[in-house]
Amino acid sequence: MAKLTKNQKLTASKIEAGKLYTLEEAAALVKDITYTKFDASVDIDVRLGVDPRKANQMVRGVVSLPNGTGKQVRVLALCTSDMEAAAKEAGADYVGLDEYIEKIKGGWTDVDVIITMPSIMGKIGALGRILGPRGLMPNPKSGTVTMDIAKAVKEVKQGKIDFKVDKAGIVHASIGKVSFEPKKIYENAKEFISTLVKLKPSAAKGTYIKSITLSSTMSKGVKIDTKSVASN
Repeated sequence: MAKLTKNQKLTASKIEAGKLYTLEEAAALVKDITYTKFDASVDIDVRLGVDPRKANQMVRGVVSLPNGTGKQVRVLALCTSDMEAAAKEAGADYVGLDEYIEKIKGGWTDVDVIITMPSIMGKIGALGRILGPRGLMPNPKSGTVTMDIAKAVKEVKQGKIDFKVDKAGIVHASIGKVSFEPKKIYENAKEFISTLVKLKPSAAKGTYIKSITLSSTMSKGVKIDTKSVASN
């Protein structure tokens, strides 16, 4: 049997086996059990009582985290020339149209989010094979296809993220950094969970929020008492 490292022993001594923590306790604990030399991301995993194979039980949405994600999000705004100045002023890292479409066709995808306009989706449709697998395809449901390019760019830069339940019925998202104060981690996690609760499909029966786990990039997961944060 492999020996536990010093940090693994410290973590084991701080997490009680089988205990369910409140969200506030977990927000503080996840910082306390992270020993990475870099500023690790804080992740949340929520297991839902839905069947993602059924269209009427799909859970997908967006949430604006009150304290941002702590990440530098690279945004490409694909828009007409009359929208370029506003997109740049809002904080877009790359702004343009045809030249970036050609770059993407050539394999360039060095961005985190692409925002565009409804009238341009016809041109972008051909990029689906490149953007789709990377989660970069603009979508009206996530707010990345809009006439208000500047507003969309600003929201993404300030901490707006989109999420989608996976095939196993789990929603995963990064909601901050371990350098955040526990209160900020708690507020972001609470906002994320509240948004999920509001999106409960009417077709979903039984317990909706089955489990919640908070962790950092390389830490052990801290299990949360769902009754303390969400109505099932």
